[in-house]
Amino acid sequence: MHVFSFVAIAGLAGALAGVTAPSAVAQTAKATLRNADGKDVGTAQLTQAATGGVLISLAVNGLPPGDHAFHVHAVGKCEPPFTSAGGHFNPGNKKHGMMAPEGQHAGDMPNLHIPASGTLAVDVVNSAITLEKGKGPNDANGLALIIHAGKDDYKTDPTGDAGGRIACGIIE
Repeated sequence: MHVFSFVAIAGLAGALAGVTAPSAVAQTAKATLRNADGKDVGTAQLTQAATGGVLISLAVNGLPPGDHAFHVHAVGKCEPPFTSAGGHFNPGNKKHGMMAPEGQHAGDMPNLHIPASGTLAVDVVNSAITLEKGKGPNDANGLALIIHAGKDDYKTDPTGDAGGRIACGIIE
C-alpha cells in the first residue's frame, strides 16, 4: 500500500522549508477559483517542492461556512456546474479516500474548514502531484481545483460523498 502525506496549515507565513532547491527555480502555477455565477471566490498559488509534491497556498472568500471537500480534478474545464472538470485526478487508478485501503486518488486532499466569515487562507501539501512537466503521469498542469458543497468522508468511492461543486479553478 502506498501512503501519501498531506499537510494543511492555516496562516502559514513565509515559505515552506525545502520548497525550492538552492540553485533551482521552483516551478509554479496558479488558479483563480470562481463560483457557478462566475464570481471570483479565491486564488491558489502552487509551488513545486524540491522534496516532491506541490504546496498549494489557497485563499478563498465568500464561500459558505463549514467543511468542504477540496480536490484536484482530471480535466481543466470549469463550466458550471463544474462537472466539466471530470472526476478526481487518479492516474494510478486507485480507489477514493485517504482512509481507503485501496486508495487513494492523487487528487484527494484534506477537507477545508471555512469559518463563519467565509474567508480562509490555508497551505496544503499534496505529495501525490507534480508541476514538473514530463515527470510521469502525476503532472497537475492544466487540471482543475474544485471545492465541493459538502465534506469528503475520505472513503466513499469515487467522490467521498462530497456533494456538488461550488468553486472551480484551472491550474495554469
